[in-house]
Amino acid sequence: MTGPVLLTGAAGQIGTVLRAGLPERGWAVRSLDTAEVAAPRAGEETVVADVTDLDATTAAARGAAAVVHLAGVSTESTWAAVSHANVEGTYCVLESARRAGVGRVVLASSNHATGFTERPASGPLREDATPPRPDTYYGVSKVAGEALGALYADRYGLDVVCLRIGTQAPEPPSLRALATWLSPRDAVSLVHAALSAPSPGFRVVWGVSANTRGWWDLTAARALGYEPADDAEGFAAALVAAHGEPDPADPVHRRVGGEFTLPRFDAEIAGARS
Repeated sequence: MTGPVLLTGAAGQIGTVLRAGLPERGWAVRSLDTAEVAAPRAGEETVVADVTDLDATTAAARGAAAVVHLAGVSTESTWAAVSHANVEGTYCVLESARRAGVGRVVLASSNHATGFTERPASGPLREDATPPRPDTYYGVSKVAGEALGALYADRYGLDVVCLRIGTQAPEPPSLRALATWLSPRDAVSLVHAALSAPSPGFRVVWGVSANTRGWWDLTAARALGYEPADDAEGFAAALVAAHGEPDPADPVHRRVGGEFTLPRFDAEIAGARS
């Protein structure tokens, strides 16, 4: 592939990680966000646009080698906000790629597409054995994004890789994250693999590090070429000392969506606070 990677939501947490890490893997980056990206790096292109603006996003995609789509609402909110930014935004990105002749899109999905799934009693969860069980409107939007990706792969021949990202942070912030953590280094490795894999077609893979306490099977991600280097277990002693061992009966730890499955994330409550 030639040309830069168009990175939407480039000013966000994961976008900032990728803006630094992808060039180290040989990828030029074209960063798109709704405001000017601060401190662009040498050789980095920047675009100010909203991904729900189809014409602007199509213009930004022209000449790109691939699109990595991160833009959108990143937690629970009102249906109006989530559906516009996440569902409409994902449609616009995929349609922009099609119109601009970009053959590959990497979509940031989420573990919250399956948040009401019970933690496995034994053995990790595979993608093909974990049907959608979204825990929030946010989770629903990620299910919709995966469905749109499948449509554009099957109907238009795009390569679309959906990454069901866990907890991306510099280090695990909670007991739950001992299972769900995706380190910055592994986030770069995962996206690089999704960009580099030959002819992946449509894929859905878990986006987590090689966590000893992990719930998700990384076989499909490894098949793309992903080799995670980090394990949240190195942070376990401090988190357990502060909070105790996770109680599997606790609702926060019983389902993979964690606190997103709790009553305070009910749509009416979320709508009231937005």
